[in-house]
Amino acid sequence: MARRSRGRDVSGVLALDKPAGMTSNQAVQAAKRLFRARKVGHTGSLDPLATGVLPLCFGAATKLSQFLLNSDKRYLTEARLGVSTDSGDAEGKILAERPVGDLSRCQVEAALDAFRGDVDQVPSMFSAIKHQGQPLYKLARRGVEVEREARRVTIHANELVAFGADALTLDIHCSKGTYVRSIVAELGEALGCGAHVTALRRTMAGPFAESDLVTFEALEAANAERRLDALLQPAWSAVRQWPMVTLTADTAYYLRQGQPVLVPHAPPAGWVRLFERTSGQDAGACGQFLGVGEILECGRVAPRRLLAER
Repeated sequence: MARRSRGRDVSGVLALDKPAGMTSNQAVQAAKRLFRARKVGHTGSLDPLATGVLPLCFGAATKLSQFLLNSDKRYLTEARLGVSTDSGDAEGKILAERPVGDLSRCQVEAALDAFRGDVDQVPSMFSAIKHQGQPLYKLARRGVEVEREARRVTIHANELVAFGADALTLDIHCSKGTYVRSIVAELGEALGCGAHVTALRRTMAGPFAESDLVTFEALEAANAERRLDALLQPAWSAVRQWPMVTLTADTAYYLRQGQPVLVPHAPPAGWVRLFERTSGQDAGACGQFLGVGEILECGRVAPRRLLAER
């Protein structure tokens, strides 16, 4: 019997515009089918309610997915005041309805001060965090609640961009692991009326923004025209905000053996993208992407995550 194909060896990053009503895993599987890819994964879950930036890593790019998972995110969220739900969003069961009263913009702005900077946040029972191997949201749907430890997160910015009688819109720039629904629910309690998320859009994930996004409609059209792979960004785009270090062939050889190497004009510290300059290559070209490294205290570049991709 003929062995079923496991898919194509395709590599790169797709900045998918996840539609509402689809889980992150469903988005991954749909993209995997379209590309007929062997290996693909997402870099941070979005709730079915949410839309926006969901980077998908294909093939060799999955080796860099951890850096996207750990990156900052940005969200535009709409919230309804006066109604609290068990999940903190519009898909949950209503727990309480309270009058909003004569709430002013100044009162909301003042309350937002508690939701900026470093804060301790208790994860929602409707999050994807696992307890004894089970995602919390599955336990919550069975009516089970478990104790959760607070986690320290950083909210770099939390701006009120719209305010109405019973609704508001926030622009939130935060560290990984921040739950926007928890911010909204806790803000509602601070205002004395309760609140829940009615719409959520991720506008940034690491180096990817809305300008990078590709919709499923665009993927379908590209697939019909046999130009699907052209929509993938190179693996190094997952860390494109990092400085680039170009190595000679000899230096790259030792780096591939796991040895830290000395590179003239390298940054003094931090993480870097590593490229090998090939013979006959134009001066402005990047060369072959080797992976990522870190500058040691001695000034040498140490390999941290290597992959072979052109």
